[in-house]
Amino acid sequence: MSVVQSVSPQNPDDVVVSVAAANAGDVVKAAEAARAAQPGWAAAPPGERAAALHAAADAVAAAAAELVELTVREVGKPVAEARGEVARSTALLRYYAQQVYDPTGAVHEPSGGRGLAYTRRRPRGVAALVTPWNFPLAIPLWKAAPALAFGNAVLLKPAPPATACALRLAELITPHLPEGLLAVLPGDAEAGRAVVAAGDVVSFTGSAAVGTAVGSAAAARGVPVQCEMGGHSPAVVLPDVDVESAARQVAYAAFGYAGQKCTATKRIIVVGDPTDFIDAFVATAAALACGDPAAPETVVGPVIARAARARVLDAVDSGVVAGGRVLTGGRAIEGPGWFVAPTVLADLPAEHLLNREEVFGPICTLSRVDTVDAALRAANDVRYGLAASVFTADLDAALRFADGLAAGQIKVNAPTAGVDFHLPFGGERDSSFGGREQGKAAQDFYTALHTVTVAPAGR
Repeated sequence: MSVVQSVSPQNPDDVVVSVAAANAGDVVKAAEAARAAQPGWAAAPPGERAAALHAAADAVAAAAAELVELTVREVGKPVAEARGEVARSTALLRYYAQQVYDPTGAVHEPSGGRGLAYTRRRPRGVAALVTPWNFPLAIPLWKAAPALAFGNAVLLKPAPPATACALRLAELITPHLPEGLLAVLPGDAEAGRAVVAAGDVVSFTGSAAVGTAVGSAAAARGVPVQCEMGGHSPAVVLPDVDVESAARQVAYAAFGYAGQKCTATKRIIVVGDPTDFIDAFVATAAALACGDPAAPETVVGPVIARAARARVLDAVDSGVVAGGRVLTGGRAIEGPGWFVAPTVLADLPAEHLLNREEVFGPICTLSRVDTVDAALRAANDVRYGLAASVFTADLDAALRFADGLAAGQIKVNAPTAGVDFHLPFGGERDSSFGGREQGKAAQDFYTALHTVTVAPAGR
């Protein structure tokens, strides 16, 4: 029997949970139960679905302290961010509880002049959700809450390092839902493939390599699919900024939660002389509190695993060999867990790994260009396009970047990291495939649009 084991990244001797991994047969059984429960749920009055989601929100809110502690322990999220994630999780359930009352279609003029023509959205069936570890509560819920609100059943396959969070979330939520409507299926690749194969609609968040495979598998079956696959987000700093403010915002976007966010800043592009910004940024980065994520002052906790730390340190070594300068960090932090100091490298070749691909950790690059045009080209010169930011007091420049940045999330004088759940979320290029997540866009994804024409009898 295969086992999924999750350990605490700040204390790898602490086994948070060890459970049997779901196999293909387990997924088939869960899918059968979900299909049996889904029609009744879809036919339930909207008030019934809303009440269930509100009750689930109440349960999550009542367990907030426990969930914060579990999130800190299992994925090493600093406690201040963990509190924010639990609050967002409750808000997501309440937000989508209200959306059950949204219009599900529109009435149109019939082509024959008499009768009725209208559109109506209907649930797709079973939603297959494959989620990452870095937002172990919020991402499962920003997928599951709308799927449930619009009448679907849910099969959730969490990333192994977030297994305990997903299982506890299900314990809190499933008592308020019909039996079998939502199932958490722990496991690795086998469980993930089986869940994707069982879904009538598939939503994935994770790496580009796995997302490509998920998208291909779903598309081959003709199943609607969305894949959010990370980014390589740039922050462009123009000469007219308040240097201290910009440095502070970029540092938190690059290194908060050890840079383990798909919207984290990974490339800093400074227009003009970078000296003042470098001084302010390095000082801010070096001063960020690193260590125990349970400590209230901590900003930079551990990376998720030994292998993740090795990838960051290997990238540093590769950058130095390629001629880059380590401005700060570039080393492991002593202790039992997987800690890396916030790291900034400058003068790297444009084709170096750190300027081309996402390294999930507290590491970013800094480069300088002479003009706004050059900054825009550099910002777009990667295969990803999830988030981007520009810091400037010049409205014309801000609008130019807003129009020209190849990213789904564009921030002006705000950090790349951070998502508003009531707004559509997604990227361009290799960052995303399929429709947008969250906000009002979720209804489009988790429902199918039917067109109905009713003609007078005997016409």
